[in-house]
Amino acid sequence: MNCIVNVSRNWGIGMDGDLLVHLSEDLRFFRENTQGCAVILGRKTLATFPGGKPLKNRRNIVLTRSSAAIEGAELCGSIPEALRLAEEAEKQMSCWVIGGAEVYRQLLPYCTLALVTKTEIDTAADAYFPDLDADPNWELADRSEEKEENGVRFRFLTYRNLSPLSLS
Repeated sequence: MNCIVNVSRNWGIGMDGDLLVHLSEDLRFFRENTQGCAVILGRKTLATFPGGKPLKNRRNIVLTRSSAAIEGAELCGSIPEALRLAEEAEKQMSCWVIGGAEVYRQLLPYCTLALVTKTEIDTAADAYFPDLDADPNWELADRSEEKEENGVRFRFLTYRNLSPLSLS
């Protein structure tokens, strides 16, 4: 299992339920990496998608305490259940954790790779991703050349978990 995220300079990921910055190249990067895969996300993250609907061409696994059915999504009510579904999915396809903050925090130890779009912005945030640079279990494995879109500088970074926990 892996995760994919867009973070600010101080590892912020969102404010008031929205991304801090929208970059078309980052959205394309997200789509290219997650298309045809399983994605694990929280209910609040799902609500931010267009129409509040699951992502197309992906197996959407939504962590929620609600029992209300969501067309196109599999609901799970706990981290152990999400891990079981991720392990099942990994037999057929890649599985990506895609947010929000609490879902990242709980599932990050099980991820092998983290694809991080690191933007050079300083803006207020109320949701954060763990600082992988400060975590001894993670190492920077690759980084792209610096890019710029709409005046925002960013890089695609790949971090490797040196000791991921087993899904089972």
